[in-house]
Amino acid sequence: MSTNVLKALDDELNRLILEGKAFEALERFYDPACEMQENHEPACRGLAANIEREQQFFASVEKYYGGKLLSQGVGDGVTFGEWESDLQLKGGPRMVIQQTSVRRWENGKIVHERFYHK
Repeated sequence: MSTNVLKALDDELNRLILEGKAFEALERFYDPACEMQENHEPACRGLAANIEREQQFFASVEKYYGGKLLSQGVGDGVTFGEWESDLQLKGGPRMVIQQTSVRRWENGKIVHERFYHK
């Protein structure tokens, strides 16, 4: 897959996320056997398990103030995004989370995504 095609896919995925359509993005762009991983934690395997994990995260959010994509990179079968999210978790203070996501693509679908954050 050319980097131009990969960038277009990544741009569309990022657009959906920024529009609050994360679950539509998961269904559309992630392989059924995808893995998602936080830092050095064990990967969560399978699209259904990752959708459930994301539902649990969104259920823990008290208020979402906004997010933005700060930078993006596209390489050979991989995309990178530097993100910033302003939110408050239930029972917690308002915070700004900064993370980088690294997505590995095969045949137009994400097969592995890893999030790096503090």
